[in-house]
Amino acid sequence: MKIAIGCDHGALALKNKLAAHLEGQGYEVRDFGTYTPDSCDYPDFAAAAAQAVASGECDRGIVLCTTGIGVSITANKVRGIRCALLSDVLSAKMTRLHNDTNMMAMGAGIIGENLALEIADTWLTTEFSGAQRHQRRIDKMMALEK
Repeated sequence: MKIAIGCDHGALALKNKLAAHLEGQGYEVRDFGTYTPDSCDYPDFAAAAAQAVASGECDRGIVLCTTGIGVSITANKVRGIRCALLSDVLSAKMTRLHNDTNMMAMGAGIIGENLALEIADTWLTTEFSGAQRHQRRIDKMMALEK
């Protein structure tokens, strides 16, 4: 599975830890930046990661900033993206089971490294349930983009 990842300066350290963790598990990680701790604009990096997922270049995406809010809003502006802001493991599981999310966001200033890795692992290994009621709801949600 190919994972797009992107962050701003507030989440650089967590992004680097997460990318190394995912590569260690055999995922192919495409890093859309940022690459330095210099102040930057999160939409630049979140949008690039989201566009890679929307185009099919990457299978799923993970975006990070200090709170996760800005990057999640940005990712969700890209047609075809369903990005959930996550700060707990149960939500990571449920958003895959019920919403078939293709991106997730986290806040480096909100959760610690160990929890972030556990959330990402859960989100990446949980498959969509495929239940008709959930697909119907996803279809209605995505029709709002038209």
